[in-house]
Amino acid sequence: MNDALARKLHEGIGRLGLSGLPAGIEPQLLAYLALLLKWNAAYNLTAVRDPEQMLVKHLLDSLSLLPQLRGDSLIDVGTGAGLPGLVLALARPALRVTLLDSNGKKVRFLRQVIAEMNIPNAVAVQSRAEAFEGRFDVVTSRAFATLADMIEWSAHLLAEGGEFLAMKGQSPGAEIAALPAGYQAREVVPLQVPFLDEERHLVRIVRG
Repeated sequence: MNDALARKLHEGIGRLGLSGLPAGIEPQLLAYLALLLKWNAAYNLTAVRDPEQMLVKHLLDSLSLLPQLRGDSLIDVGTGAGLPGLVLALARPALRVTLLDSNGKKVRFLRQVIAEMNIPNAVAVQSRAEAFEGRFDVVTSRAFATLADMIEWSAHLLAEGGEFLAMKGQSPGAEIAALPAGYQAREVVPLQVPFLDEERHLVRIVRG
């Protein structure tokens, strides 16, 4: 990774106001980005090809979720290339993270990243959400499905007192209105992603 990317990542983390990050997090994130670039050529992990855009739309976008994160365990449903779950695992080593995707190529990539970078708090699993078993404090997704579909497919994964954290572009008013009975959007949080001139919102959904 070149110095310009390293400087941009450092500035972006500063703009996000993140504190208490583990030592060495920035080189780790850049190492992950390098692997993503390398594998993307053959595996088509993401439509974003430019390294600088990847840094903004993937790394910084995922990190913007960090201040909203509570609990000790998280499952990232439809994680794709590990976004936001793998980034959150690097940023919060005490968090137990399961990266779930039905795409075998993407899961192979994630397993390679976890092994090569020695990320002990993350595991990659190939499965559809509705077929997987487990209980997690946080169920998250990033542009994975509608809110109603997310709940339908993964409600069984949510621990008692847990919450869904759905990352969206524009505030999804129609999707919130269509939430199934027994679930409510407790909060819609605008996310400010450095260097990104697009809307980002986090929808916090709870049972009740």
